[in-house]
Amino acid sequence: MKTYDISLTISPHLPIWPGDPPVVLKRVQKIEEGADANVTQIQMSVHVGTHVDAPYHFLGGESATVDQLPLDILHGRAYVLSLDNEIDLVSATVLEKSDIPTRVKRLLIKTRNSNYWACDEKMFDENFVAVSEDGAQFLVERGIKLVGVDYLSVAPYVDTAPTHRTLLSAGVVIVEGLNLYNVSQGRYTLFCLPIKITGSDGAPARAILIGA
Repeated sequence: MKTYDISLTISPHLPIWPGDPPVVLKRVQKIEEGADANVTQIQMSVHVGTHVDAPYHFLGGESATVDQLPLDILHGRAYVLSLDNEIDLVSATVLEKSDIPTRVKRLLIKTRNSNYWACDEKMFDENFVAVSEDGAQFLVERGIKLVGVDYLSVAPYVDTAPTHRTLLSAGVVIVEGLNLYNVSQGRYTLFCLPIKITGSDGAPARAILIGA
């Protein structure tokens, strides 16, 4: 069995959502300057790179924060759906025609977005492929419990709230910022563990797939 690292590498050069704080890595202790060990300080948004959205991100109130997410959803059998590079929006029609296998609970959607990560793109692109509101509703009705996407948002740049709210209000866990470039369509075992941050609307995660 092969292990696929589908996480993005966090660095100051990684694209971030417009308006979010940039990634800052600073060594505050250095061996070469006499310290006993190297120690690095990091500053960034919890939605940087590969990360998990909690319901609190868009629902607020008493909705679940990232430290309250059920871990059993974040690992287990998953299906990678590879869509044609010509598809600009993952709508209900697109998903219905994709013949997603029955009983799939964790769906990772591979689009042309993954090409960004293959070429080490450093600029944010507003024209990324995302899931429409009716596409999100289709996933909810299909019983999907986790949806992963290969850009920094599951929702279109022009209107992020409807897709997020449809999924999160139904208890669907959202994983964003996956790199699926080297992964073919098919079944895998997913392990995706967000950092346990109290009261947070999201958290960076390390995600891997294990498969043939």
